[in-house]
Formats: sequence, structure tokens, C-alpha cells
Amino acid sequence: MFGSIPVKTAQDLVAEAKKQINEVSVSEAGPAIQQAQLLLDVREPAEYQQGHLPGAINIPRGLLEFKIGSAPEFEARDQAIVLYCKTSGRAALAAASLQQMGYVNITSIAGGYDAWVAAGMETVKPNLPEFG
Repeated sequence: MFGSIPVKTAQDLVAEAKKQINEVSVSEAGPAIQQAQLLLDVREPAEYQQGHLPGAINIPRGLLEFKIGSAPEFEARDQAIVLYCKTSGRAALAAASLQQMGYVNITSIAGGYDAWVAAGMETVKPNLPEFG
């Protein structure tokens, strides 16, 4: 306790978020992604450039609320959105935040990108020029 405010760790916040959101396993993620209007990778740009799920767009967790709130393509609060990050913590926090913003059809992938890769699922890497 810090005064009358309970002190929480990042893990505490993630655990609380996971109680409030819809989280699916990697094996259940395929159908959720196919039905989604938007697949969001909430990792940092450098992580995204190292590999991501096919069709995913990158909006880092730290910018999500600002980007979503100002972009016309995100106005429909009932559109299906699937989120993921490296191991699912940031995605869980992002999903809870989007729900608080009024989005009603949010799904997070349990285990995130690492679980996706471990399951042998398809990933893509952007074709970036190499400077040598």
C-alpha cells in the first residue's frame, strides 16, 4: 500500500485485464482472425519488423488509444479486432483499454507472437532494403 492506494505490478494489471477480455488460444486464433476486420500487432516497430502475422498492422501499445481515437477507419465500435503482442501481456492491456473506449468485439491471442511461432504458424517479414 502506498497511502490508501494499493500498489500493483504490471503482472497484476495484466491478470486483471485478462479477467475482463476475450482471449483465445493460437489454435482458436485462425477463425477469429479470418472474421476480424482488423488484426493489430501492438508490439514496438522493431519487433514488428522482425516478423509478424500475415495481414497485421502495427500500432504500438503506447500509441494505441491515440491512433485508434483519431483514425476514421476505427470509428465502428462493433468491428472485430484481434490483438497480439510478444507474449500476450500488452495485448491484454490493449484489449481492456479498447473495451473501455467502447469497442465491443475485441479478441486477444493468448501467448502472443511467441506462441504463434512456437505452434509453427505462418509469419511474414517486411521486405526492407539492406545496406551493406
